[in-house]
Amino acid sequence: MGSNFNNKENLFLDSVQSHHNQKVDLNDLMRKVKDEEKKSKRQNIVISAAALSAVAVFGIILTL
Repeated sequence: MGSNFNNKENLFLDSVQSHHNQKVDLNDLMRKVKDEEKKSKRQNIVISAAALSAVAVFGIILTL
């Protein structure tokens, strides 16, 4: 039972050390943020266009 605990502890320590060895690329993070902003802007434009179209159609229906 003690060796099983030591194996799990060693696996955890290896995992933690491998995360410390990885470096974060700031350019990659900035690119991801910009991509998310672009997606968000596109989504907002689509929603706005749909709402405006619905208002226009409703207005046309009321005038008939």
